[in-house]
Amino acid sequence: MVRRVRHLFSVFALLAMLLPGGLTVGPAFAVNPDEVLSDPVLEARARELSAGLRCLVCQNQSIDDSDADLAKDLRVLVRERLVAGDTNEEVLDYLVSRYGAFVLLKPRFDWATLALWGAPIILLLGGIGFALRALRNRRSESGTPPKLSAEEEAAIADVVEARR
Repeated sequence: MVRRVRHLFSVFALLAMLLPGGLTVGPAFAVNPDEVLSDPVLEARARELSAGLRCLVCQNQSIDDSDADLAKDLRVLVRERLVAGDTNEEVLDYLVSRYGAFVLLKPRFDWATLALWGAPIILLLGGIGFALRALRNRRSESGTPPKLSAEEEAAIADVVEARR
């Protein structure tokens, strides 16, 4: 009983130490106050766009979450384009033309992405087809043994007679 109480106490102590840190962890936005637009509609569009753009330094974060200098420059560029009157698609087209399709966290559907996403499926189906053909060939080979020629049967008969 004492061991259980000690165990429970140590678990509660560990939770008490981790809980304050866990409460402060949340989505980190790296957007600085000087970047925020005064127009809430444009700012919402800027946040929506920057959430879908890859930080080219971090590569696994959006520019909205990244503290890298290039991410800040991209956030500012997005806001400048929106203030200039560009639509969301025009902003994305501009960034893709300047930095390549890698800047998009969710790439657009085109022939390159079709090949990228379709290749594993094609390879999987090809592998299944190859395995089925090999299995079918193995079954047909193991069905009935090939017929012996007359010379082979005579040689076997001679060996059997010699053993008797």
